[in-house]
Amino acid sequence: MPRSFRIALVVGIALLAAGAGLLAYRWYERPTTLTIAVGSLDGEAGRLVSAIAGKLAQSKAPVRLSLIQTPGPLESANAFASGKVDLAVVRGDVGDLSQAQAVIVLAHATVLMVAPPGAAISDLAELKRATIGVIGADANQKLIKVLTDEYDLARAGVTFKPLAPADARRALDTKEVRAILLVMPLTEKYLALLRNVFPHTARAGPVMIAIESAGAIAEKERAYESFDVPKGTLRGSPPIPSDDLTTLQTSFYLVAQKKLGNDLIGDLTQSIMSARRDLLAELPGLSQIATPDTDASAYLPVHPGAAAVYEGTRESFLDQWGNAIFLAPMIAGGLASVLAAAWKLLRPVEAPSRREALDTLYALGPRIRAAERVSELEEIEREIDQVLRTQRSQPAADDRSERAVTAVNVAAHRLENLIHDRRAHLASQPQDEVGS
Repeated sequence: MPRSFRIALVVGIALLAAGAGLLAYRWYERPTTLTIAVGSLDGEAGRLVSAIAGKLAQSKAPVRLSLIQTPGPLESANAFASGKVDLAVVRGDVGDLSQAQAVIVLAHATVLMVAPPGAAISDLAELKRATIGVIGADANQKLIKVLTDEYDLARAGVTFKPLAPADARRALDTKEVRAILLVMPLTEKYLALLRNVFPHTARAGPVMIAIESAGAIAEKERAYESFDVPKGTLRGSPPIPSDDLTTLQTSFYLVAQKKLGNDLIGDLTQSIMSARRDLLAELPGLSQIATPDTDASAYLPVHPGAAAVYEGTRESFLDQWGNAIFLAPMIAGGLASVLAAAWKLLRPVEAPSRREALDTLYALGPRIRAAERVSELEEIEREIDQVLRTQRSQPAADDRSERAVTAVNVAAHRLENLIHDRRAHLASQPQDEVGS
């Protein structure tokens, strides 16, 4: 090939390799987008997750979130269980979480049963023939069953009625319900909403009903744990509750499908924790984000990728690929040597170069001069013919090659003259000295 063509070919290959490397790098660095189902009665969970998703996009995090809004935690859990989403915000006691692994705890939610002022009830066991209004009844079906079974509320004539948040005050005023059951985080925002539902005076306020069997329930139903609402949580003076109140608590989790890779969830966990730190001033609700239980016996097992972040055992790029990076050149070099040896063994025998052909012809001169029989000269002639046939099969690519062809022909012609002279010399010798 002409030299200019070879240069262009090498430059083209280099540009192609550089372009392929750039595309490979961009493909490796591209962010991964995960779908997440989230929903709550007041939309607060969606707002928090939406803010986190926006921060991840703004900071060019390696993992991004695509929100799928749902009416509530039950619908989010159903979408997750059916495999329609990668992540979901779920409540620990709602839906099928058999394929779920915890990434973070978004919030702790406390079970509260509250009656209007003046109610002479201190414990759930004292309820008889009463109707309890349940806010978020669809998501609280398991809780209703657990309480009913533990306290035998069906025999006591206690019934549960679904109740929308906007209808709670009217239902209490008209005595449609005797108390309200709800599950909510103990943050000032939700406590303020709860205070507005119940009428109160300077001396009297709503009555918070204890669940004294919370410990026994938590032993049987691991989605719950016993929790004491601190004295004065709902109101400080006079304090409501008047003393620490025993009840149940569950948690809202961000969960991931088990099939998602450890590196992917590790990146997600680190990105969310960084976003939480940056957004905390404008979104106080993010202060409840916490580390899930990393113990092997936890109710909801933590995803291994998230656990590595929390425990500080996440491997760096060099930790993961160091051995491969070290061994790859050695393996590649050995493989190249083996392939080269195999190619050398299997490739067809190459015709000798014209320099080698000249060397072969030059070596025949002394043999011709030393030949004692005509048969030796004939053998040498056959060797010369073979060299010439081989060289004629090789193309002459440039002037240098043509000059080499001429040199081979000149050398062959000279050897033919030598053979002719040697043959004449042998013919002049007596027959008993020369073999035929």
